[in-house]
Amino acid sequence: MTITAAPAGAIDSLDARRTTSMSPLISPALLREEHPMDAAVAKVVQQGRADTVDILTGADDRLLVVVGPCSVHDPAAALDYARRLAELAETVRDRIHVVMRVYFEKPRTTLGWKGLINDPRLDGSFAVNEGLRMARRLLLDISALGLPVGCEFLDPITPQFIADTVSWGSIGARTAASQVHRQLCSALSMPVGIKNSTEGDVQVAVDATRAAAASHVFPGINPDGLAALVTTAGNPDCHVILRGSASGPNYDEATVSDTMARLRKAGLPERVIVDASHGNSGKDHVRQGEVLGELADRIAAGERGIAGVMVESFLEAGRQDLTLGDAESLTYGQSITDACLGWDDTAMLLQHLASTRQSR
Repeated sequence: MTITAAPAGAIDSLDARRTTSMSPLISPALLREEHPMDAAVAKVVQQGRADTVDILTGADDRLLVVVGPCSVHDPAAALDYARRLAELAETVRDRIHVVMRVYFEKPRTTLGWKGLINDPRLDGSFAVNEGLRMARRLLLDISALGLPVGCEFLDPITPQFIADTVSWGSIGARTAASQVHRQLCSALSMPVGIKNSTEGDVQVAVDATRAAAASHVFPGINPDGLAALVTTAGNPDCHVILRGSASGPNYDEATVSDTMARLRKAGLPERVIVDASHGNSGKDHVRQGEVLGELADRIAAGERGIAGVMVESFLEAGRQDLTLGDAESLTYGQSITDACLGWDDTAMLLQHLASTRQSR
């Protein structure tokens, strides 16, 4: 076979046949300079991380409660919710440790809105630099209320822009088996929960927790946005989140006990968080209350394996559909992704969790 020379310009296009454009991305260092963290916020983040670690290790007998919108699409509504939550959290802080769920990246099974960072204008324009600015500003504003925040990390570059503001992180069910995300967890400075797979495989989360505790070396970016090799020490504060699956819930005593045994076999601390939504509620936001009620009874009775719970909650109950480019027609304070509990029911449930924790 005769190989002829490639025509001029063909070599440059060999790896860009399906890339239609590239745009400049703000550097993490510049974003942090634009929206700096003051000493008061830094103290909230640091204390939020320390309290979470103490709960996970058993040094603190409170219950960790990660609660908030499925994903943030309206920073004003999210801050409104945060003000209410911060006030409530202060009244129950001796019994439960509240972390606000502030998710900006939405993993999709197929297609759909990918979150505030990717599409902050809700119109398909993908103004990512604007989204990063909005996300960091909101995290700082919420932390300034004295409320620690939790974020899911989906894109491995995003943490460089916001991770210093986050007290608790999570890795979703679709990425728990990803080597990239396990390496990322090993570099993060906060406790990170890792969910069982969408099929209900708990072992994948146990394996991810073990992998994240180890040291890794992997390509990434430095604060100036330049390519770099990242060397990590490993994250000993990762833990398993039971979120159920399409086939049913997995927060029952038998599954929790089995998860403890898997963690014990892997040489990991026996601690677990239960996500009251997703498969554990059959994707019925109202049933989150039933899940939390059962868990509260079991915790009050002395069950020790459950260190915390997760709840999807917003100002208004339920969800609504988003039409790209028509954000003005959306109901204020209602989710555009998974359905959430409304504020009144959320407040009642948190107070119930606090009272059962006290009885324990």
